[in-house]
Amino acid sequence: MQSSDSLREQIIAQYDAMSAQLQQAARYVLEHPEEVALVSMREVARNACVQPATMTRLAKFLGLAGYDDIRAQHAAALRQGSDGFAAKVRQRADEGSERGASDTASHMLQGLSAQLAKLCEPDSLRRLEATADRLRSARKIYVLGLRSSHAVAWHFHYVMTLLGERSVHLDGPGGTGGDALIRATPEDVMLVISIKPYATRTLELAQLAKDKGVGIVSITDSEVSPLVALSEQTILCPTESDSFFHTLTPALAVSEVLCSLLAEFDQPKTLDALQQADEHLLQLNTYSAAIPRRR
Repeated sequence: MQSSDSLREQIIAQYDAMSAQLQQAARYVLEHPEEVALVSMREVARNACVQPATMTRLAKFLGLAGYDDIRAQHAAALRQGSDGFAAKVRQRADEGSERGASDTASHMLQGLSAQLAKLCEPDSLRRLEATADRLRSARKIYVLGLRSSHAVAWHFHYVMTLLGERSVHLDGPGGTGGDALIRATPEDVMLVISIKPYATRTLELAQLAKDKGVGIVSITDSEVSPLVALSEQTILCPTESDSFFHTLTPALAVSEVLCSLLAEFDQPKTLDALQQADEHLLQLNTYSAAIPRRR
C-alpha cells in the first residue's frame, strides 16, 4: 500500500484530469487528512458536500480498491506521529453545546496561532526565501489581489512604495487595473494573491502576464489552486477559520515577511528610502499623537 504522502502527490498530479465533483472531493481529502483518517466516509462526503459514491469513485480514479484504502493510509500516517490531528477532531466531537462569544474568540485565535506556527516549518520558510529572491530580481513587481485578497495585495504594495518605485498595484478605477501590464516585460514579476473561490479576473490577468513572459509568484491556499500551475514560486497559506468567513491573517503575515526580506536585501538603500518617506510624511503632517486643535 502506498504511503499517505505519495497518495497526496498522486491526487495533486491527477487533479486537473478529475471531474468537478471528484475535484471537490479530492480537495477536501487534501485539506482535511485528520477527518479522512478518523471519520466515516459518509460524514466526510457530507462535509465535502458530495455524495458518498463520489468518494468511492475518487478512490477508483486513483487506482485504489475503494475508499477504505484512502482512509487506511491516512490513519497509518496519523498513528506515526500526528496526534494533534486526532486531538483536534475529538475536541470538535466533544463540543456538542453552543459556544459562547469568549469560546469562539478563543478558538479562532488559537487556530490562527497554529496556522502562523505552521508557516515556520522548513518547507514554508524555503518557499518564502525563494519567493523573496525572485521578487528581488525583478525590474518591477506587479501586485494583484482582488475581492477579499485586495487587502493583502494593497498592504504589500503600500509597504513596497515606502522602499522605492518598483511596485505597481493592478487596481485601476473603472476596470483599468490590467492596463498597467501594457509595458510589462520578462524582466518583471507579478505577485498574485488569491484563495478559493478564486476571482476569475485574477486568473485572467495572471495568465495574461505569464503570456507576456512575466514571472508569476503567488500566495494561495492549496496545492490544487489554479495559480500553482502558473507560478514559479508558490506560498501556501491556510484559510480555515471558526468564523463563517475564511481568514486572511496567514496571507497578510506572509506579505509582511516578504516585505521585510526585500528590505533586508539592501539595508543602506532601504534606510535611505524610509528616511525620505519619513521626511515627506512629516511635511504633510500625516500623523499625530494627540487630537489636533481646531483651526
